[in-house]
Amino acid sequence: MSSPVSHLSLWETAKSELRNIFSRPDYDTWISTLNPITITDGNVLLLEAPTVLAEAWVNSNYTEVIRHQLTLVAGRNMDFRLTAVTGSSREDAVEVVAPARTQSRQASAAPAPAIKATNTFDNFIVGPENEMAHGAALAVAKDPGCNYNPLFIHGPTGLGKTHLMHAIAHSVYATNPRARIAYISSETFTNEFIQALQTNSINTFRRRYRELDLLLIDDIHFLAGKDTTQEEFFHTFNELHNNHKQVVLTSDRPASEIAKLSERLVSRFQWGMVASIQAPGLETRIAILRKKASSRGLELAPEIAEFIASRIARNVRNLEGAITRIFGLTGMTRKPLELTQVEKLLHDILVEEASHTLTSEVIQRKVAEHYRIQMSDMTSKRRMQNIAFPRQVAMYLCTQLTGMSLVSIGQAFGGRDHGTVIHARKTVGNQMEVDANVRRTVEYLRAQLSTNRV
Repeated sequence: MSSPVSHLSLWETAKSELRNIFSRPDYDTWISTLNPITITDGNVLLLEAPTVLAEAWVNSNYTEVIRHQLTLVAGRNMDFRLTAVTGSSREDAVEVVAPARTQSRQASAAPAPAIKATNTFDNFIVGPENEMAHGAALAVAKDPGCNYNPLFIHGPTGLGKTHLMHAIAHSVYATNPRARIAYISSETFTNEFIQALQTNSINTFRRRYRELDLLLIDDIHFLAGKDTTQEEFFHTFNELHNNHKQVVLTSDRPASEIAKLSERLVSRFQWGMVASIQAPGLETRIAILRKKASSRGLELAPEIAEFIASRIARNVRNLEGAITRIFGLTGMTRKPLELTQVEKLLHDILVEEASHTLTSEVIQRKVAEHYRIQMSDMTSKRRMQNIAFPRQVAMYLCTQLTGMSLVSIGQAFGGRDHGTVIHARKTVGNQMEVDANVRRTVEYLRAQLSTNRV
């Protein structure tokens, strides 16, 4: 066993290197909280985590990086072992990384997804496109099992559904560190169920999921067509719901549109709150960019932020990817970015986005077909209500689904000015708030357009 100086020195040196590898939030949340205890067997560093959540997160996500760094610092093969502080309960601990761990050490059929440290409510940008889902998630986190049970969030990929699930888990755990929480994908649930059947451990499987306080399942639409798994989940859902335990589900489409999903599951998924998340508008995308940049210590020039937000409209993850690249470049050059540099740096992302980007013409045609008016009415000066309002709807959808500026949208609608577009956006938004039929129509058109472009 080494002296206290050796294990402290080893870990402090390794930490200084890990600080350069991880983002600041990840390092501060997970790595900086670990304390070295001693070195055993000559090459195993014992580390202590402040909570079971931190232990599970680090073991699941950073094992290879930490082991590699310790080996480099020590100049010989090194390993580490991480445990939570004495007194942390494993039986009642939050199960956000590997829900199978508390019951069995046998190999799992699929790795469980992990909760991201940065996916909190504080880091979630709220806009008109996601405010209902965000509000419902906050209510669930405050009183799990009491409001909106289940919470069913649906929308295209990369728009924040998983972020909200992670935020709920973080919030519930912060309030109740002994909460039993599992965050998994429907694929993981299916694979663990199959494994339980094969290994005659179905009772263990059922206890693990039916005794939870909070169950969060991503991509529930992948249960489609899996009749036996659906049957098992039906009973799991009933057990949790009857015991006032919270269930949160996400999908890329409404439950009623998931083919080969049993009617009774569709019915139960609609018992609580159903909330959709749509692609963020330009203003929201700019806010997301600035938030992501700020978390990395970056300050984007207004013209650069607007350029990126106007060109990346489909997927929030691509906005995050853009910031990651910019952060890497500025870290190397230490110089202010020029717009031409950004365009070159993000070339492949911009090309990929452009291949899926909606045009004003596509939106105009879709809206005209729905309202049964002529395509030429979208650019005409005619002001009859049966023409003017569909035209406003098309303008509204252009502001939400494209990266076009207000001036460009106005030009696409017969040379109108940006003030007309602002008025159209406000008019349609107000009508959606007071008229359920208008809201359903606009959301339907938006969903159809979003589906067609991916």
